[in-house]
Amino acid sequence: MDVRPLLHRVADEAGDWFDALPERPVHAATAEPAITGVLGDDPTDPATVVADLARETSPGLLAFGSPRFFGFVIGGAHPAGVAADWLATAWDQNAGLAGPAPGVTEVEAIAGAWALDLLGLPEDASFAFVTGCQMAHVTALAAARHRVLADAGHDVERDGLVGGPPIRIVVGEERHVTVDRALRFLGIGAAAIEAVAVDEAGAMRPDALREALRGGPTIVIAQAGNVNTGATDPMDAVCEAAGEAGAWVHVDGAFGLWAAASPSRRGLVRGVEHADSWTTDAHKWLNVPYDSGLAFVRDTEAHRAAMAVTAAYLVHEHDGGPREPMDWTPEFSRRARGVAVYATLRALGRSGVAELVDRLCDCADRFAERLAAADGFEVVAHGLNQVLVRAGDDEHTRATLAATQAEGTCWPSGTTWRGRSCIRISVSNWQTTFDDVDRSVEALVRAAARQIATT
Repeated sequence: MDVRPLLHRVADEAGDWFDALPERPVHAATAEPAITGVLGDDPTDPATVVADLARETSPGLLAFGSPRFFGFVIGGAHPAGVAADWLATAWDQNAGLAGPAPGVTEVEAIAGAWALDLLGLPEDASFAFVTGCQMAHVTALAAARHRVLADAGHDVERDGLVGGPPIRIVVGEERHVTVDRALRFLGIGAAAIEAVAVDEAGAMRPDALREALRGGPTIVIAQAGNVNTGATDPMDAVCEAAGEAGAWVHVDGAFGLWAAASPSRRGLVRGVEHADSWTTDAHKWLNVPYDSGLAFVRDTEAHRAAMAVTAAYLVHEHDGGPREPMDWTPEFSRRARGVAVYATLRALGRSGVAELVDRLCDCADRFAERLAAADGFEVVAHGLNQVLVRAGDDEHTRATLAATQAEGTCWPSGTTWRGRSCIRISVSNWQTTFDDVDRSVEALVRAAARQIATT
């Protein structure tokens, strides 16, 4: 089979998609695209399959990669990352072991070292390429679980949690839900969580943390970038208090950790390097294609103990050989997702990553300034690349959001903050400019005005 015409067709379809993103309505044209649902008895020409898939699926695609998509915390896909991800897919390497896949293993080793450097984390920390922050939390917290229980004389990998001392999890009240879910996956459970008070922006209060620390196996989970407000826990104070209590500090830095890559924003996460483990997403602020997350662990012994696996047929390289990916990730067989991270970082360079962080923060600042000056709008919270606004009461705010999404100029998402409905604007796309912000503000203002006119 000659695959080139097929792959060229895919490249044309993808190019058309990228070309259309700047002006395409951000919403999906339909929630129920007419995708072929009958599996035929006979083979179908792959070219027909691809053509039908593109034509039938397109109406149901939300333009996540649009420069005016501001929902959740979703980046676009940088062209370098897309192209590299295509290569990784075509190469079809099982990146679990270094021996059979030395090329992609080396690429991932370099990409991980670059990420540690850019984020200001210890250069000798271990790292893992995973699907996203959900599994990054599982990976890093498995290492934390190993260490705090080993220090208490319990081997959790051998004996499980039964019979071991309980682990206390100390977190802020405004933690992300993926943290709780990771604790469920690890068998620690929600009952182990002790939530401490946060300030008006949702950042953990150091005095409340100190009151909660009492010794015994303890993991403190801090946050760099509140998903609603962008607020970051005071890392210096958190790490100092936890260190005095002998607790492990894990940082959920899904998007906010990338502030460390900008000289002008690094101070917002000052002290984060003193933690014991960190997680972040590459498919958010770095704009690597989905799915791509990173876990980092200072205690490499604990990381390997929690993740490594051996079998007679899995021939690991000798000591001092290349990095073995299977020693650090929860996956067995896995795709080489670090290739796209490598390509995106290399394409952007240090200054490009810093510019991306700074520009999107500046765009969020512009959103806050313009909407604060607009009639009927209230800026409820603003930090990093996140903005929360209201357009009147709860009913009008929800109606304005729905009307804005339906109109298609931009696509923010909704949330509830301190019991009030809000429009949540997350500026995460590598293409977003001030012009996109201004067009989106105008769309929000028009939508709000329409809601007032109809009531």
